[in-house]
Amino acid sequence: MFVLLGFSEFPWLERPLSAVVLLSYLLTLVGNSSILLLSLVDPRLQMPMYFFLDNLSLLDIGLTCTIVPQLLTNLWGLDKTITSWGCITQVCVFNWTACAECFLLAMMAIDRYVAICRPLQYTLIMCPRMCVQMAAASWSSGLANSMLQTTLTLQLLLCGPNTLDHFFCEVPVLIELACGDTTANELALSIGAIPFGTVAPVMVLISYTLIARAILKLPSAEGRHKALSTCSSHLLVVTMFFGPGIYMYLQPPTKSTQAKFMSFFYCIITPVLNPLIYTLRNQDVKKALKRILQSQSGMRCLQAR
Repeated sequence: MFVLLGFSEFPWLERPLSAVVLLSYLLTLVGNSSILLLSLVDPRLQMPMYFFLDNLSLLDIGLTCTIVPQLLTNLWGLDKTITSWGCITQVCVFNWTACAECFLLAMMAIDRYVAICRPLQYTLIMCPRMCVQMAAASWSSGLANSMLQTTLTLQLLLCGPNTLDHFFCEVPVLIELACGDTTANELALSIGAIPFGTVAPVMVLISYTLIARAILKLPSAEGRHKALSTCSSHLLVVTMFFGPGIYMYLQPPTKSTQAKFMSFFYCIITPVLNPLIYTLRNQDVKKALKRILQSQSGMRCLQAR
């Protein structure tokens, strides 16, 4: 059994924060589920870009459903405990989804690079088999790292009291409770930060550098604007995702309060913004949503007659 202190140092903040968390949770579920539904029912969205977006939505739903229910329970009541297996589940699923999302965003950047820099070969390169392999690589790499981190965390010798100054169970916070040798755990975290916290952002950076060069070479302003519009949503999502992630894991240790609010943005706010960004800034998604709403309205009119 563990005690999650969460935001108990700010008792006046817990009630309004719980309202923000609940609203964000509902919007995350509705927004990401809507993207999944739109991709299934609209043939125009059955393209590589939206296939990866579906995977991103699944990861955001998994991340949110792992963290938020326990957070809401802690914010609403006096009992701020979580079972040992509940804690380990959070460690496992959080690491899996967060790490998989790192590589998935890199794969999405590669997809945008091929679409803009190799347009004539796009359908040949980004065939369904390649898309499935890229998504599978993202999910499996995240799972492999999660299994490693979870196994090493289970072997930690913890010294009481089992009080975590966080709102969910995270590996670095659990390591602080250990009274034995944590060299293996810290080494695993450092090694894991290389592919997910360094290689994936570098892949995104290289892809967008090549994309920028290709866009600047386009002769017309309309062509440059169209090319930028296809990348703007993904670029904004990448910035929001890797920004807090790199800050938390690659920078020197920060104060626990600051780290908690950074994690809050990363786990609660980012998953609700992703579908909003892709819906508001993507014409294909907006048109698909409009078609479905119009078809539903037409069916209601027919039923009324």
